Amino acid sequence: MALPITLYGATHCEDTAATKAHLHERDIPYKEINIDHDPEAERFVIFINGGARSTPTLVFGDGKLKLVLTEPTIAELDEVLPARNHA
Repeated sequence: MALPITLYGATHCEDTAATKAHLHERDIPYKEINIDHDPEAERFVIFINGGARSTPTLVFGDGKLKLVLTEPTIAELDEVLPARNHA
């Protein structure tokens, strides 16, 4: 079972757009939160990234143990996404 994914992105962020496109291409569901429109989410992103407003910031999981990826490359993202089904 795949972990839930929350993507914290920004409106005019090319990296956010590329990450969303890759998730769509892989048919991976995720929840998107635009930090341009959500001050609490923006504060979270700045906190979790040591003072930087870095997007996209992806959070995998919803329990006590989470994995956070900040501005991942496609290769880094693929390392944590479920394997593709080549059937």
